[in-house]
Amino acid sequence: MTRSELAGLLDHAILKPEATEEQILAGADLVRQWAIGFYCVQPSSVSIASAGLQDSGARVVSVVGFPHGCERSALKAQTAELAVQDGAAEVDMVLNVGKLKSGRSQAVASEIAQVVRAVPGIPVKVILETCLLTDEEKVIACRLVQDAGAAFVKTSTGFNPGGGATAADVRLMRRVVGPEFGVKAAGGIRTLADALSMIEAGANRLGTSASAGILSGLEG
Repeated sequence: MTRSELAGLLDHAILKPEATEEQILAGADLVRQWAIGFYCVQPSSVSIASAGLQDSGARVVSVVGFPHGCERSALKAQTAELAVQDGAAEVDMVLNVGKLKSGRSQAVASEIAQVVRAVPGIPVKVILETCLLTDEEKVIACRLVQDAGAAFVKTSTGFNPGGGATAADVRLMRRVVGPEFGVKAAGGIRTLADALSMIEAGANRLGTSASAGILSGLEG
């Protein structure tokens, strides 16, 4: 894999709540410098990131319901809609883990579908927070995401102390969703070895705040 190929799979992420506008713009400069495909930011930073990436070819991704996923469905949908108006080309929403673990599968599916409908034509990724789920719940979640019309399943927010992405979870998710559906690994991916292990396991998108360090490990 070449550096440019790997860069095209990366969602460079600046999601810490204390990130300043200067840091968001610096992140956009990094995305330009390394020709990274995507830049993932909080909803309030989408317009800043979009301005910083104008004419770059990189696409801005906004998180929704981040990091806990406990907002009401209508609020998640509205946040997604506003983020797209501000320039987001993709949306990463956090699944309501409590509802899933309560057996409220229909409510979970309905919420995902509501967000998908709010942003027609925009790929929606659904963050499962796999460290909080059993393997059986991961399988259920993956199927709900597909049935609700989203484009990707995603492992983690990276903000839960229980853990981030694992190759085992990526393999399970890929097995459930099949070869064509999107699988994004995120959380704790900090080295080239981490990135390549997730790709080998089946991820076709990687979320990381360590993009430059990862890419510097590959030849141009």
